Amino acid sequence: MKVAITGGTGFIGRHLVQELLDRGHEVVVISRGLYTRGKGIPSHENLSHVRANVTDASQLTRAFAGCIAMVHCAGTSEDPSQTFQQVHVEGARSTVNAARQAGVQKFVLVSYLHARPNVRSAYHTTKWEGEEIVRQSGLNYTILKAGLVYGAGDHLLNNLGNLLRKLPVFATVGLREKTVRLIAVEDLVAVILAALTGDRLARRTVAVVGPEEFPFSVAARRIANVMGKSSLIVLPFPVFVQRLLAWASGFMPKPLISASQVQMLADGISIPLPDSEPLPEDLAPKTRFTEEQIRKGLPS
Repeated sequence: MKVAITGGTGFIGRHLVQELLDRGHEVVVISRGLYTRGKGIPSHENLSHVRANVTDASQLTRAFAGCIAMVHCAGTSEDPSQTFQQVHVEGARSTVNAARQAGVQKFVLVSYLHARPNVRSAYHTTKWEGEEIVRQSGLNYTILKAGLVYGAGDHLLNNLGNLLRKLPVFATVGLREKTVRLIAVEDLVAVILAALTGDRLARRTVAVVGPEEFPFSVAARRIANVMGKSSLIVLPFPVFVQRLLAWASGFMPKPLISASQVQMLADGISIPLPDSEPLPEDLAPKTRFTEEQIRKGLPS
């Protein structure tokens, strides 16, 4: 099967590409920069790269030529070159139009667990608008509303690990933390493959969450322990203080935390919304957030 992947050089995209290649599929990786972040994937006879913007339907139509299925993994941290509106909304509209034109038979959208309208976070609302475009497309779609995903090359282990190396202190989002259910990237990839290769998830919006539920500070403690920093100090911070920190961080080259991240942790990342169905039991993520998993994902 020939599969196109937007955002194929990103964290989830890279893992998905490698799994598809290992299973003998042909893969077209689509990204803004020509494979600039895909160094973890070796060259392969079944792998091709296309430089295209997800807002350009004509470029995407050419890239999708001959593809039976496509996975829309493209996402962004908002910056002057690309906004949430452009990637999540205009990008969804362009990929849907291109998929129709190219005759793509299966369309998988990777979205966020708590994407919804009428919330102060542009990330959440634009992800929701993108979902609505896909739901109304007439295509054979699957929307995967995933929680917080971790693994080699992620933001969670990389960023938190780097912070804890410099200072073994963790500030909570909220005096009473909400919980998270972390998903191993290999479990999410398995769900994407099930959506691509079978019909059980056809025309459905499903929630993808991990097998354990705990406050995010527990995840920080587990990471710190693996790093040999068992004396981690956890400081309870009110949500409004974290929102102020996110606002101030917006003026930094590398923000400490974004407004959308604060909203995610203030919501909690564990309980699916009513708009999504649970996964079939055999597809539900089973990998726990263990020392072994953390070691696999932490940068050396």
